[in-house]
Amino acid sequence: YEPTSGRLKISGSVASMFDIGFGFDPDATGWDNIALRGMLLGYSRREIDRLSSEIGEASGLGEFLDMPLRTYSTGMSTRLAFAVSTSITPEILLIDEGIGAGDAAFHAHAKERLKTFIGEAGLLVMASHSNGLLRQWCNTGLWMEHGRVRMHGPIEDVIGAYEASVAQG
Repeated sequence: YEPTSGRLKISGSVASMFDIGFGFDPDATGWDNIALRGMLLGYSRREIDRLSSEIGEASGLGEFLDMPLRTYSTGMSTRLAFAVSTSITPEILLIDEGIGAGDAAFHAHAKERLKTFIGEAGLLVMASHSNGLLRQWCNTGLWMEHGRVRMHGPIEDVIGAYEASVAQG
């Protein structure tokens, strides 16, 4: 839905994980894509150079970082995007359930990185249809329907109301 009115005020640096391809060049290596995506997030080349090895290690891609992104699976691209977005430590991380790509080891690793990220006073905004994922990571819920707020409150209350609504048809 197109906004019709209102104001938007953002206090803090923002990174998103909605489009894993954003800021990536399929012909560039993983290392080059770390730099490209980092610069798109507003960080200097010096900051990216300082963080590159940590980001590479966090991605778990090893020698694949020397290969062009076009050779990566969706899961590998997701790992790289996730590593960049969480290593730079933005104050606000926007994420959707699309981080579901990847194997069990990646999910365990992603869970630990998110715990660390959230623990460093970051704000997580998650869009998902997975009530389990929402319960795991969120304490406040916002139920949107047809572009309007249907309910806002504690996550258990919002999920309960949503599930009751779905059950009623």
